[in-house]
Amino acid sequence: MSFRPMQDEVDAWISQFEEGYFPPLPMLARLTEEVGELARALMHYYGGKKPKEGEAHGDVGEEIVDAIFVLICLANSLNIDLDARFAQMMEKYRTRDAERWTKKRV
Repeated sequence: MSFRPMQDEVDAWISQFEEGYFPPLPMLARLTEEVGELARALMHYYGGKKPKEGEAHGDVGEEIVDAIFVLICLANSLNIDLDARFAQMMEKYRTRDAERWTKKRV
């Protein structure tokens, strides 16, 4: 499992354009938009807010990967190695939260 191929693919796609990556704060605004679209899709399927007449439900999977794309763009623009950071994060959870929740009996 690796983010590297995704980071490389996104970088190759963005690098073909003169504009390149957006600055971090506009990228955060874009991420906020995508997360809002995800929230709307989830509300349509699982929450109490049904779509307006004629409005599509939205595609939860599509909204998740849209947000992931923006996060990869942000990581790339800031030279963040997502593989290394993901490994650090998982180690933190394995250590800090090892006894936090009830484990399933196998």
